[in-house]
Amino acid sequence: SEVIEGIDPGPIEAVRATGANWLQVVRYSVIPQVVPSFTALTIYRWDINVRSSTIIGFVGGGGIGFFLWQWIILQDFRAVGSSFVAIAVVVIILDFVSARIRERLV
Repeated sequence: SEVIEGIDPGPIEAVRATGANWLQVVRYSVIPQVVPSFTALTIYRWDINVRSSTIIGFVGGGGIGFFLWQWIILQDFRAVGSSFVAIAVVVIILDFVSARIRERLV
């Protein structure tokens, strides 16, 4: 809501001055101003969720963290190492992709 409240009123007034209806004002002046912020926030939350999913799985939520916990208990250190590498690769790829998307938005 802060993003929407903080948009520049100039484009809104300019679109209204052309005789546009409410939907056109939103489409051509509000949405272009909020999409970069919303996209950046979505990417940020997605990145956090991927990183925290390992920890959630580790404490019983399922996913790769659950398998990691089982492999540690079974002392299957080859699988533990492989899962650490897989987690690191996924996080690095996500960081790279999110940085590229943020570059395009800014």
